[in-house]
Amino acid sequence: MSDKPISDLRRRMIADMTVRSFGDKTQHDYIRHVEAFARFLGRSPDTATGDDIRPSSLRRSSRGRSRRR
Repeated sequence: MSDKPISDLRRRMIADMTVRSFGDKTQHDYIRHVEAFARFLGRSPDTATGDDIRPSSLRRSSRGRSRRR
């Protein structure tokens, strides 16, 4: 296990996903996507606004990573 501290946001996400019985892979993937979004924003994702989300979605879509239905 890493000695790196866990942020409050990550701790809340993990707790919420555990309560909802998300599988380990799903939890890992959700955390990975939030980390990528934070890198895109250049700040904590819990500070994101609606205007921040659209450019991120467009970027993913142009790379073939859009949400599939």
